[in-house]
Amino acid sequence: MQSLAFILHSRPYKETSALMDVLTPAGRLRAVLRGARGKLGSVARPFSALEIELRGRGELKTISRIEPAGEFNFLQGQALFCAMYLNELLVRLLPLNDPQPILFEHYMLSVQGLAQGVALEPLLRTFEWRLLEQLGYGFSFEVDVHGQALNAQMLYRLLPENGFEAVTLMQSGVFLGADILALSVADWQQPVVLQTAKRLMRQALAAHLGGRALMSRELFLVQKRAK
Repeated sequence: MQSLAFILHSRPYKETSALMDVLTPAGRLRAVLRGARGKLGSVARPFSALEIELRGRGELKTISRIEPAGEFNFLQGQALFCAMYLNELLVRLLPLNDPQPILFEHYMLSVQGLAQGVALEPLLRTFEWRLLEQLGYGFSFEVDVHGQALNAQMLYRLLPENGFEAVTLMQSGVFLGADILALSVADWQQPVVLQTAKRLMRQALAAHLGGRALMSRELFLVQKRAK
């Protein structure tokens, strides 16, 4: 099987091999790259498209060929941490062997955008939302869990598996209807839209991450405090 791929995660395996999670249009696959400490390992860089050939009928594949497929996406600083974050989300949330051609395309465009210096916050929020949608966890920004149109003046809480539910009292983690409705048009020039989207995506993702912290986020915070 030949495919375009991105390396999401790699770790040493046996003496000279690497055990890799790769993203392809066929989904997240797990594969062994033999000779990873040699020439092949120097090609197997994350965040850039690769042409790979996979062999094996079981869940664990073998990478028999790996070559660059296009330009290398050079990332540094915040863009690098953002790319690490995208990879970690996919490793944590995307089931193995679940075809995801739309998500693959969006990931490819996202890492290209990071390399080109596009605005980080809109890119991250858009990717988070697309990931939730493709996993079947999406929800409406226009109607509540009962199918009623959101009221700009009312308060709502997020039920991650279902959507928004109206509440009558101010409480931690609630959203103003007007702010939720603004997300439906994704006007990233408005600071309130960016702030609401960040809070909302964090709540929505937390429900599926099982309470475990994201290492990429922790590393970014450590690096930020060190400056």
